[in-house]
Amino acid sequence: MDQKYESLFTPWKIRNVEIKNRIVLCPMGGTSLFGWMEPNHFDKVAAEFFMERAKNDVGLIIPGIAPLRDTLGGRWLYQNRRMFRQLKDYMEEFHKTGAKLFVQLTAGFGRSFAITDDLAILLKNKVIGTLAKPIVDASYLCASPSKLPSRWAEDIMCREITVAEIKEMVDAFAKTAKLCKDAGVDGVEVHAVHEGYLMDQFTLPYTNFRTDEYGGSFENRYRFAVETVKAIKEACGEDYPVSLRYSVLSKTKALCRGAMPGEKFVEVGREMSESEKAAKYLQNAGYDMLNADNGTYDAWYWAHPPQYMPQNCNLDDVSHIRKFVDIPVVCAGRMTPEAGAKAISDGSIDAMGVARQFLVDGEWVRKLKEGREEDIQPCICCHNGCFAMAHYKGVANDEAFDDVRHMARCALNPQTMQGHKFDIIPASRPKKISVIGGGVAGMEFARIATLRGHKITIYEKTDKLGGVFIAAAAPEFKEKDKELITWYRRQIDNLKIPVIFGKEIKDLSELDSDEVVVATGAVAKKLPINGISRAMDAIDYLSGHETGDNVVIIGGGLSGCEIAYDLFLKGKKPIIVETKNDLMAVRGLCLANSSYLRDFFETNKIPVYLESSVTDIFEKTVVIKTKEGRSETVPADSVILCVGYSPSPVFKKSRRIHIIGDASKVGNLRTVVWQAWKLAQKL
Repeated sequence: MDQKYESLFTPWKIRNVEIKNRIVLCPMGGTSLFGWMEPNHFDKVAAEFFMERAKNDVGLIIPGIAPLRDTLGGRWLYQNRRMFRQLKDYMEEFHKTGAKLFVQLTAGFGRSFAITDDLAILLKNKVIGTLAKPIVDASYLCASPSKLPSRWAEDIMCREITVAEIKEMVDAFAKTAKLCKDAGVDGVEVHAVHEGYLMDQFTLPYTNFRTDEYGGSFENRYRFAVETVKAIKEACGEDYPVSLRYSVLSKTKALCRGAMPGEKFVEVGREMSESEKAAKYLQNAGYDMLNADNGTYDAWYWAHPPQYMPQNCNLDDVSHIRKFVDIPVVCAGRMTPEAGAKAISDGSIDAMGVARQFLVDGEWVRKLKEGREEDIQPCICCHNGCFAMAHYKGVANDEAFDDVRHMARCALNPQTMQGHKFDIIPASRPKKISVIGGGVAGMEFARIATLRGHKITIYEKTDKLGGVFIAAAAPEFKEKDKELITWYRRQIDNLKIPVIFGKEIKDLSELDSDEVVVATGAVAKKLPINGISRAMDAIDYLSGHETGDNVVIIGGGLSGCEIAYDLFLKGKKPIIVETKNDLMAVRGLCLANSSYLRDFFETNKIPVYLESSVTDIFEKTVVIKTKEGRSETVPADSVILCVGYSPSPVFKKSRRIHIIGDASKVGNLRTVVWQAWKLAQKL
């Protein structure tokens, strides 16, 4: 182990519970031990997921939020005694690993509940909503401290939660925590004065307008959180550890508007002076640890940082709040082991919180400890598999129900949280397989097929592996994408998979193989615009083609928006033109990612033309037809076309020829990687 990481592997205590090292697997929605969008039960898939991480040297594990009451059916957790008996048996085995486990319990979501368009109907139509209550009580799930607009469907108002309902939740916290303690769980975490969920909404001035004992004064706004920990301590004893998921700062400018890193703004949520007071107040109330970061659902990218956010983005604020309490403080948010170890060594924090890195590589702690950092597959912060909750104008949570039910899967590792669906089983009859194309799809297929025992040869027409992902990873803020390419190349090398570079296969007779896998990617689409020959494709720009100062980007999907972001960071003046009524209006792109870019463009006054199109491209200008129907001429030294891609397989599919990745259907890394695995399992 590198000496700089030594402090990560020292013991520490939460109350009387000793943790063997200072790496905390932070909670992620969808990883609850009690299931998710289904009646509560002991979830064997989640249990196995955490057991494997515990065996690989993580110190403290906190599974994802467990709603006190089922989202479907409305049964309270404490009513399922059989589930806690199963949990007790599990904890006996779990503790043999040397790790500790806290169960995170949540009061709920309030206005942050990610309602879909289907659920929105239940809130808009009282009759339908009433009839549906025995199955799903949308009104209860969205109930907030005050009458507030939903974060996901701004035309829906969430009702005010009643005092009786609050008291019922406090009682449920205590009863459920006692069952966890009796089952051998090492502690519980209260969710949370954090991220703009229900309990946090009570604490924040911009979401709490109550005039009763739960609104108004500082003490009233934090009363729900205080009553909860006191009830748990009364039920479980003072020595039973209770952690609190805590946002140091809200980083919020208004409803649905977050603050950029480094931006000067007026905080409408929890500012630092209140946080200093609140942290001490909550400690004195009985909380034994703060599991901390920043943000709300209105500034979601602070709690769920995409790759645009700086690494260790919450560390300074969490380190500051550590000065005001005597209990341990954990910091999460794109934490790097180097920064985490140094902050722990300096006494700035007590432990490093990591979440989604555990989805892509469950062995990363052991690899770090053994000095095998190069073997750690990096998380690229895409949220495509773990949190694909998209939201854009006119659509609430546009996530497929299968994803809603199975959150916390991983775009880069299909084995994560999917039971044994993607087990790598030795092939009954090893084959010789040729892979045409050395991009992500080709490399991933080759890797998994080789692990199954097949003999693979990759044919790549360029002089390096990576394909179009090399260009996609070019912007400075995509350091994790670059690491992923390096990781893939290392895997291919370690597995001794032959790669024939500079070879473009034009005739299958050139190949001596049983099967052929075509992974030749896609080609950029063109538009019939006057002067389109003056425009470059996105790949041209990402591959290093220079632009002038004024750049018009045709297409406001993810690629176009990331290019606009990159151009602005380089000092250019981008303009985005998009035919839809919002930017990045697609399923599968997490709101944490898309809202960062939308907020960035608004904050930095980057021109965005929605429901508009480019009609003419001239040498130094572009003509835009706006949604009002007028023609507007804007300066354009360069034009970049970002309107999508079309599959480009070099051979047609047949019994022997298989097409994967963008050559089959243009998608994202999740669709590419999962398809590659499925084919590797099949052949």
